[in-house]
Amino acid sequence: MCFTSNFAADLRSLSGMGNIIKIKRGKDINLIGRAEKTIRDGASSTTYAVQPPNFKGLVPKLEVKEGDEVKAGTAIFSDKSNPNIKFTSPVSGEIAEVVRGDRRAILQVRILADTSGISYEDLGAMDPRSADRDSIVLKIQQAGLWPALRQRPYNVICDAMDVPKAIFISGFNSAPLGPETNMLFNDADLRSFQTGVNALSKLTDGKIHLSLRANEDNILSKAEGVEKHYFSGPHPAGLVGVQIHHIDPVNKGEVVWTIQPNHLVMIGRLFETGKYDASQVIAVAGSELNAPAYYKVISGCQVGSLIQDLKQDHVRVISGDVLTGTRIEKDGYLGYFDNLISVIPEGDEYEFLGWLFPTYARPTISSSLPISKFLKKQFRANTNYHGEERAYVMTGQYEKVMPMDILPVQLIKAILAKDLEKMEKLGIYEVVEEDLALCEFVCTSKMEVQQILREGLELMESES
Repeated sequence: MCFTSNFAADLRSLSGMGNIIKIKRGKDINLIGRAEKTIRDGASSTTYAVQPPNFKGLVPKLEVKEGDEVKAGTAIFSDKSNPNIKFTSPVSGEIAEVVRGDRRAILQVRILADTSGISYEDLGAMDPRSADRDSIVLKIQQAGLWPALRQRPYNVICDAMDVPKAIFISGFNSAPLGPETNMLFNDADLRSFQTGVNALSKLTDGKIHLSLRANEDNILSKAEGVEKHYFSGPHPAGLVGVQIHHIDPVNKGEVVWTIQPNHLVMIGRLFETGKYDASQVIAVAGSELNAPAYYKVISGCQVGSLIQDLKQDHVRVISGDVLTGTRIEKDGYLGYFDNLISVIPEGDEYEFLGWLFPTYARPTISSSLPISKFLKKQFRANTNYHGEERAYVMTGQYEKVMPMDILPVQLIKAILAKDLEKMEKLGIYEVVEEDLALCEFVCTSKMEVQQILREGLELMESES
């Protein structure tokens, strides 16, 4: 035993991995339709959209009107409570439409893109290693990339006045149909990622933590100036909230920041070129696509041209993954924080006794069903709830898929009761919606767990 343990440690040391954090509780949902390892050109969108609902707690203030000409990097609206936080156009062109919802809330600002190519605002290149913190903050804010930085607790846009105790980056995606990191980035992106890391290092007095999948080749592992951590195990191992919990948990009164690798690459390009270059690679996947693949697109693109080759018309299109993503129309737009489009069956057909007898193979954590022995196969799952909301009872299901030392059922009940003291004691500062998405998936009571948690977070923030 001692020899085996030492040998394994030597292997980890030789590979540069160090200690591996093993996630035991969770579940991989294996869906049919992972993107093939092919990158196609998806830059055929004629319109793009910046969508205020993508950003929690934002009240937008328009800085343009319909018909105005803009460049990539031109501010189109700002945060009403903090005018320094800008939201900029990802392409050049004309403001085509401001889409409003209830009470005239701004849902989208649509840009009709230039057909002759993208013109950029010249924001000026800068070496972040020789710049001070204020200059770096101002540069990121001017380009409209500050909203890419989110803080825990509450998962809202960071306050530039705060100095976080650490910044966390998840370098892999464990969600259903999630894209592979090595398909999203190339060597040029790695250089920009490193420039972005150099900029982030001026924003915190603490460490920058980069989490990677253990025993997996990852282009981001070459980054310097970060503390690397390696995770193994099922989803939600790739969620930054789970990683924070196991590396350096958030306590009351503390603030940490998070950022996605693709946004850090954009920040790096900003400092290298002085331009807001919002191009990225995303996965377009799902069982209802004939040829799921990776596409090179620009943030906020219209997804219609990416999902034309469908097996059937009655589908659910999701910006993001099937657990946490947002339902969009077939001609909808890519969400700001999403690098995946999922296309699955709609699942609104009536199933006779579907709740009692499984008429087709589908993902489950129940070992009492006949299909449980086939759980490692891939599934063509749909959106059917297989039941309606019912009494909220203790089942122990949440704990099977929750790899954090909190009591999820008790936390949700405390939120429903609006008991602020209990919510705090039960760890609400550590979690956001995506961290409890699997709890919602396995919930026998069919509770809207993520929505309830968001209401609890907003209540805590309003009282803080």
